[in-house]
Amino acid sequence: MSLRIADVEIPNSRLAKEATELIREATDDLIYHHSRRVFLWGSLQGRNRNLAFDAELLYVGAMFHDLGLTEPYRDNDQRFEIDGADEARKFLLANGIEEDRARVVWEAIALHTTPEIPTRMAPEIALVTAGVELDVLGIGYHDVSDEVRAAVVAEHPRPDFKRNIVQAFNDGITRRPATTFGNIKADVLERLTEGYVRPNFVEIIETSPWPN
Repeated sequence: MSLRIADVEIPNSRLAKEATELIREATDDLIYHHSRRVFLWGSLQGRNRNLAFDAELLYVGAMFHDLGLTEPYRDNDQRFEIDGADEARKFLLANGIEEDRARVVWEAIALHTTPEIPTRMAPEIALVTAGVELDVLGIGYHDVSDEVRAAVVAEHPRPDFKRNIVQAFNDGITRRPATTFGNIKADVLERLTEGYVRPNFVEIIETSPWPN
């Protein structure tokens, strides 16, 4: 039986169901509900932008996009976005999805914290970012009606979301601070991780081994 939230149908394929089960088990309520909202906001923005998109790929991208913040990945030396992207690609290939389609999801997750670039790429890539931006940053908040926002949040609540998501970002990356160089998550560690010093791009150039 299909489920519709705010007139958006949640994909009901075997692949989507397995993705839901995997993420529900691997994450807490905060990340799970956030990920489902990202799919819903992304779908709604896709309609607003008249984009034709693959709802199943968008769903997998949304569900896996913050998986890298969870405990199994926190001690490695790569960006959390790549963790989620790698796991989504592995999941899709294991389920018989073609490499080209799996790559779209990989790029959607890997680039979801990189402003502007996703908007020039495949619709599924653009819309994962659009969903994240609406849910976390409020970008596009007024593109969605009050009634639609209320319907989405009723199904996937966001209690104290602003504070909790920032804490989740910090928890997911504080043990691998070097991965924040050149990206927006440095702001999180600067705010919440004691002793963190943001690397300075100009200083790195000036102190490189080149003589001039």
